[in-house]
Amino acid sequence: MTILCATCGVETAEPLPETCRICADERQWVPFHGQIWTSTEEHAAAGMRIDVVEEEPGAWGLTSDPAVGIGQRSILVQTDEGNLLWDPLGTITDAAVEEVRELGGLAVVAASHPHMFGVQCAWADALDARVLVSARDESWIARPHDRIELWHDEVAPLPGVRLIRFGGHFPGAGVVEWAAGSGGEGSLLAGDTMQPKPDRASLGFMRSYPNNIPLSAQVVRRLADQAGGLRFKRIYGNIPGQVIEDGPPAVARSAERHIAWVTGQHDDLT
Repeated sequence: MTILCATCGVETAEPLPETCRICADERQWVPFHGQIWTSTEEHAAAGMRIDVVEEEPGAWGLTSDPAVGIGQRSILVQTDEGNLLWDPLGTITDAAVEEVRELGGLAVVAASHPHMFGVQCAWADALDARVLVSARDESWIARPHDRIELWHDEVAPLPGVRLIRFGGHFPGAGVVEWAAGSGGEGSLLAGDTMQPKPDRASLGFMRSYPNNIPLSAQVVRRLADQAGGLRFKRIYGNIPGQVIEDGPPAVARSAERHIAWVTGQHDDLT
């Protein structure tokens, strides 16, 4: 049985703690009514469905109905030497496993940061994949597993696929630079290391998104500079509908806007 926190959707080993450590952190939240645990078996009994939809050639978005935990969209990236599942969902179904198998299966499961671990080991077990976790976020692993491998500042687990540590939201927060994305111009799978916003033209840089804790000007400058060294056009976030088409200019604009506000340059507008 795969047990997970109902609020963040992260799988957790028994004996279960009194409260999910990820949710008790200042970046997340424990519901007013207290901690609730659920399981993928409960999801299946309730008729959980996972939709697998093509986002662009070679990339597929996975979303659950109903949403689980934070409600992220996973992205499956296809390569000639195996597939990557990025920001795995907090649930899994037999039907979705078969759909992923038909798309080439899984070689690697990885998450942008601990909020997105989902049921990463359940997916890896079902499809015989490796699980890559940033060494800087090792302490947040709530379900130890022999499939988990730690990576450091950068790793290229598949051809044309690089995982790169940015930090910020979490010390190990990362992105995927996918070379074949956007018709060969490159796509960036950003999770919420840099989160595309609903206007589809800007990104947010936060320590906590639900609790509105911003990152400092210095950290945002560092993230923007690091993104400036990558090759990409489109940016995918970890929530359904989060896509930005003019990626590099959007990162630069958004970073300058964030820095201006947190350093008081627009205080006259308040």
